[in-house]
Amino acid sequence: MFSAVASLLLHCAVRRDVAMTGEITLRGSVLPVGGIKEKLLAAHRAGIRTILMPARNESDLENVPADVLGELKIHLIKRVDEILALVLEPPAIPPAGLVEELEAAG
Repeated sequence: MFSAVASLLLHCAVRRDVAMTGEITLRGSVLPVGGIKEKLLAAHRAGIRTILMPARNESDLENVPADVLGELKIHLIKRVDEILALVLEPPAIPPAGLVEELEAAG
């Protein structure tokens, strides 16, 4: 959700080759989640090779087959401010008139 909202506000697409999981607090900490093995296997099957996941789930990587882990680039995330640089494409030029519409909407 965080990446989707940031993508909209910054006019940057989210990369299609990245999968991410985790929960965030209102203060920006990334919390652990369940089902890491299953989520990584599903991403791998889908052809995704870059994964963002909570650093506090690092111990769950022991349950993922070594051959799968060898094909994944896993970023262990502690804070929400680490995410956008990894998942957003360069900004697109906003459509003509969009800036004015947003400013007028106040």
